[in-house]
Amino acid sequence: MHETPEELGELQALLDASLSRSTPHLRSIISGERTLTAEQLTRVLTGMCTLALSTVTAKGEPRISGVDGHFLHGKWHFGTARGAAKARHLAVRPAVSAAHLRGEDLGVFTHGTVEILNPLDGEPAADWPDLLAYFKGFYGDDAFDWDDEVVYYRLHPHWMTVYAADVAKLTAAHRS
Repeated sequence: MHETPEELGELQALLDASLSRSTPHLRSIISGERTLTAEQLTRVLTGMCTLALSTVTAKGEPRISGVDGHFLHGKWHFGTARGAAKARHLAVRPAVSAAHLRGEDLGVFTHGTVEILNPLDGEPAADWPDLLAYFKGFYGDDAFDWDDEVVYYRLHPHWMTVYAADVAKLTAAHRS
């Protein structure tokens, strides 16, 4: 778990606000006994979590692809090749939707905008050195040309919900 108490509070406020302004249909599926708290979520979303990431083309057509998602400090972080179609989309249209699904046990659904953490031109994000150390620790120092080959993003969510079919079962394996 990488979150500070303040980050957990912000994440919990986001989860609560998102669910409260959702449709009655969604609230009938994601209820108090079928969702996770911010603290539970950060204990479950460890390591690499595959995300289905949706971007939009210049013609307004949706595109979906998979990325390695890392949930750090209450937000999704992910990377791609600098020449990937999704990188071109995100450079001009930073709005995204992301879903992390684990069968019928867990669904984390997020809408928001991305921030480029390590632009080729310009200053990297203030916390990029710490994030880069985390990514190198996960993938290995030599996995990529970290300066020129990959671009990393932080998804700033404006809406996020979590579905957990069996909270006790899901969180039992992730107790510290």
